[in-house]
Parts: sequence; C-alpha cells; structure tokens
Amino acid sequence: MEKLPEVETAKTLMTEAMAWSVMKWLREKKRVRKTADLANAALDQFAEMVQQRWSDDLRSAYNGLAQSGAPGRSAKRPDPAEPSEQTLIARKLKESDDEAYRARMDAEATFDEAEKQLSTSLAREGCRKAIHSWELKEKAIRKSEAAIASKP
Repeated sequence: MEKLPEVETAKTLMTEAMAWSVMKWLREKKRVRKTADLANAALDQFAEMVQQRWSDDLRSAYNGLAQSGAPGRSAKRPDPAEPSEQTLIARKLKESDDEAYRARMDAEATFDEAEKQLSTSLAREGCRKAIHSWELKEKAIRKSEAAIASKP
C-alpha cells in the first residue's frame, strides 16, 4: 500500500499534539479534527478503490457478510458445510475492516469525551487511538491488496 499524504500528515500532527497544553488544544482542536477527517476519508477512498479491483466472487462474498451484520460488527451467519475459498478470504477481510472501524469509533469517542471534559490526557489518548486506527486500516487495505494478487 502506498503511503497517503493525508494519513502521514495526520500521524505527524497527532504525535505533536500529544505534547500540547490545554490552551494549545483549545486553539487547535478544529484543525486536529479536520486533519483526522481528511485522513479517514483518504483511507476510505483508497480502500474502496482496492475493493473495486476484487474478483466478483470475492466482492459478492464480502457483501454477503457485510449485509448480514451491522457496520462495525462481525457478521454471524450460518455457513455452508464447506465455505468457498473466497468466503474464507472475505471473512478475514471483513474481520480486519471491522477491527479498524471499531478502533476508529473508539478514537472518535475518546476525542469527544476529551472535548467535553477539556481533558488533555484524554485528548492524548485519542491521538494514540487515532494513529492506531489508521495503522489498522492500512493493514486491512494491505490484506485487500493481497487478496487481489492471490485471486484464482
């Protein structure tokens, strides 16, 4: 996976922000949120481009899993006796995407709580969680790319 400039910029900003004072956080919180939103959008767009290159069978298997469960949750559905290779791959990709989604939602909730409490320690924790969520999303995208390379 290529490095996305929006994500690299956001990681740098979040790393710097972990040392900010309360006053600096108050002045910069909108920039932090906007930068994080741009990173998330870039990752989502890149992930979508990769998924468009999947085989029809893989896309169909993944969409079946995605439709059977709410966003951010693993789908629990009765499986056929022997799931196809594409279904097994799709399940691993879905689990990876779901893990990244949960981490993203956790980071956003932490930032929201930090803003309510005017807490720099929570804001720092939000930065760590945001960076972690982007790393998980990048990992999920790499798995998606590998699924393209290994298609039958």
